[in-house]
Amino acid sequence: SKDNSDERHTYSYLTTFGVGLATAYGAKAVVSDIVANVAPSADVLAMAKIEVKLSDIPEGKNVTFKWRDKPLFIRHRTEAEIQRELAVDLTTLRDPQNDADRAKKPEWLVLLGVCTHLGCVPIANAGDFNGYFCPCHGSHYDGSCRIRKGPAPLNLEIPPHEFVNEDLLVVG
Repeated sequence: SKDNSDERHTYSYLTTFGVGLATAYGAKAVVSDIVANVAPSADVLAMAKIEVKLSDIPEGKNVTFKWRDKPLFIRHRTEAEIQRELAVDLTTLRDPQNDADRAKKPEWLVLLGVCTHLGCVPIANAGDFNGYFCPCHGSHYDGSCRIRKGPAPLNLEIPPHEFVNEDLLVVG
């Protein structure tokens, strides 16, 4: 009978659709597992390093790189900038740190460009202290990236880094 034939077709279509759907989900799970196992793990990504050729950064300039999904600022400081920051009275600072403790080599300042207030990205060569300025909420940092004015509670972070030779910096 025609009704019985229609029921079998409907059943056949639904069964085919169900098997196809299950196969698609199974394939997705297999592909997801393969991608998860081939991709670098979170701890490997977190340990990522970046190499910077210092001779590419002119004196007095700030260059921005991306490192661990954050802006990395590298500043080639002039002698005048170094002397200005060394002369700062630490008792006037909210988060007192010597310039010499922040810059492993006085002419090179390496820092994460993330404002310690709400995570905005400060602008180089700006602000009341000729360092960095976060326009979002008005935090002013000096040429050693120490907080001097505004709502930020702490100095900008100095990431782990080393000078491999005169022209090579490794951050990470």
